[in-house]
Order: sequence, then structure tokens, then C-alpha cells
Amino acid sequence: MGYSTAPMVTVITSNGELAEACARFAGAPYVAIDTEFMRDSTYWPKLCLIQAAVPGFAVVIDPLAPGLDLSPFNALMAKPDVIKVFHAARQDIEIFFHQASVIPTPLFDTQVAAMVCGFGDSAAYETLVRELAHAQVDKSSRFTDWSRRPLNDKQLAYALSDVTHLCRVYETLRRQLDKSGRSHWLEEELDVLRAPETYELKPEESWRRLKMRGGNRRFTAVLMEIAAWRERLAQERDVPRSRVMKDEALFEIAAQAPNTQEDLDALRGIPRGFASSRAAQGLIEAVKAGLALPASAVPDIDRGPPPAVPPVLGDMLRVLLKIQCEAHGVAQKLIASSSDLDQIAADDNADVPALSGWRREIFGDAALELKHGRIALSIRERKAIVVAVEA
Repeated sequence: MGYSTAPMVTVITSNGELAEACARFAGAPYVAIDTEFMRDSTYWPKLCLIQAAVPGFAVVIDPLAPGLDLSPFNALMAKPDVIKVFHAARQDIEIFFHQASVIPTPLFDTQVAAMVCGFGDSAAYETLVRELAHAQVDKSSRFTDWSRRPLNDKQLAYALSDVTHLCRVYETLRRQLDKSGRSHWLEEELDVLRAPETYELKPEESWRRLKMRGGNRRFTAVLMEIAAWRERLAQERDVPRSRVMKDEALFEIAAQAPNTQEDLDALRGIPRGFASSRAAQGLIEAVKAGLALPASAVPDIDRGPPPAVPPVLGDMLRVLLKIQCEAHGVAQKLIASSSDLDQIAADDNADVPALSGWRREIFGDAALELKHGRIALSIRERKAIVVAVEA
């Protein structure tokens, strides 16, 4: 049986009330969703709360309640005629994907939508609530340990506010998108969030997360295999990667390629006693597998220095990006990164988002025009502007 801790906070802990609430949400055109989770000491995020709201009705679902079956909620997430609204959805979706093999669809992310509507890069939820819902979010409970029970009224009210205000934010952004005709821009951006491969944690790809500082193919080959070993062990034990082995230790192992327990024990970055543990043999086997990889299976990450580009051209492209984004009311981050600009400066056909689709219309074509001297930058009334260059 659910229980009320305050007039507007209903916590669902029973299957009957969960089914009833989800049936009510299923009749709405959209539902605002948020989660609270913990992953400080685990590999997989531990889902602690689910908050859901439509105008006039909001609940907190306690997934840690004994015997609670989330099947009705998971079915709601897959219901095709109810839009699921999140703010910064990626981590929330990752949880649903790994716990229930479901990606909420159809999907609306207010953080991405706000960028499309010109609210700047990675607009904070509190900012959108203040500007679009004309309300304030009390963040004093943001450091709560959401896995502890019971939660007090203030903590629950804080959690619920993440979705009650989200309804108003969504409706305002939806109107702005419809008015500006930019809904298709948002749909392009959401494709990544809707793709299962975004959330598939493949151990063999885990080496790509490491901040590598050069290295030859032999180094890279060993690093690929030992990073995959660490990822599998972290998943199996449900502990953070660093609890298995720190990144610095992986780099040392990749450089030294220890073949025996004695070699491993001699490395400075290896925790004391690890070399004699059961896991150590798996690590040594991973090193050997890396050494055995054919060169064709190892990417060449030593790309050398980037193409020489006049620094002033990169600076001019940055100014142009700012001008174009302000003119069209869209966040710069959504159009191009600093690295993208450098690639455009070096290559007219650079494989960057800014040179395709709607981004090209907003910025990419103008960037190439500037690069080849067909437009220029000027100052008028203390403001940077774009001017045509006469042939």
C-alpha cells in the first residue's frame, strides 16, 4: 500500500498501486520521469527511486520496496502513444536498458531541447525551471543517500520536484519547437539516446575510455586486452573499475607486459598481494592475448601532429560560430566543438556534424565560405558581424 508523507508526495511500495498509477499515466499524452540512483560503490547503477508526473498527478515509486514488480512501469516506458519526458536522459535510460531491456520511447529530453531552443550549452534543470516554469528548485537534499530508508518528507519532496516542474518545462519547450519548426532538429539529436548501442557496455571497447598518452601497437594491443579483462571483472563483481585496477596501473602493465606472477609483483602500480590472487592469472592471460594480437587487429592511435592550420583561422571560425548561433538561437555546443572547428580549418570535407544536415545550413556552409575568403568578419556598433566579400 502506498503512503503519503506530505499532501503532494505519494510513495508507491505495492504492486496494486503501481499498476493503478501506471494505468493513469498511460492515458496521458506525456509523462515526466526522473530517477535517483547510487553507483559510488558498484559498477551497475543501483536504482533507488523513480519519480513520475503528469499535470495534477505525481508519484514516487520505491523500487527497493520488498516484492515490488516494476513490470507495469516498464510497459509504460515502451508505450508508443505516451511521450516520456526526461532532463539529461542518458543515465536514466541506461538504468532502464540494463535492468529491463527497455529504452523509453517516444522520448523527449528537455536539456537537448533547450540547446536547440537557444538556452545555451547543457542548460541546467534549475535554470529551465526558473526561466520557463517560474519556480525555484530546492537543491539542499541533492547529496542524499537515496538507498537509505526511510527517506524523510524533505528528501521525497525534493525528488518529486524534479518531475513536477518538468511538466511545465516540457510544455513550454514543445511550443517553442513547434513555433520555430525545429522539432526535426531535436529528433536528430535524440537518435543517439534512442540507440541501444549507446548503452551497450562492451568490455572489448573499454580501452577507448582511457586517456592514452601515445604508445606503439604492442602497448595498445596489451592495453586493449587488459582493459577488457578489468571491465569484465568489474561487471562480474559489480564494483567500480578502479576497485579492480586503476588506470595508471593498466598503463604500466601495458608498457611492461608482465608474463609471470613474479613480473607482475615487481610492478610499482600493482596493489600488494594482487599478484598471488586468483584474478592475477586472468590478467596475465590478458597480457599474453594482447601480445598475440596481429598488427591488423590493433588500431594505430599514433596519428602524429595535427595538420598545420593557421591559428587565426581557428579563432575566426570560433567567432563565426558564436555569431551564427546567436543569430539562430541555438547552443554552440550543439553545432561544433573546438576540435570540430580545427578539423574544418584543415579539411573542407572533415567528418564532423557541422558539415552535414541542419548544422551545415546554420554554420557549416558559412564556415567554408569564411575559410575561402568569400565572406569576412567585421565590427559594427561594437558587434561582430558577417559581411560578403566582393569578387
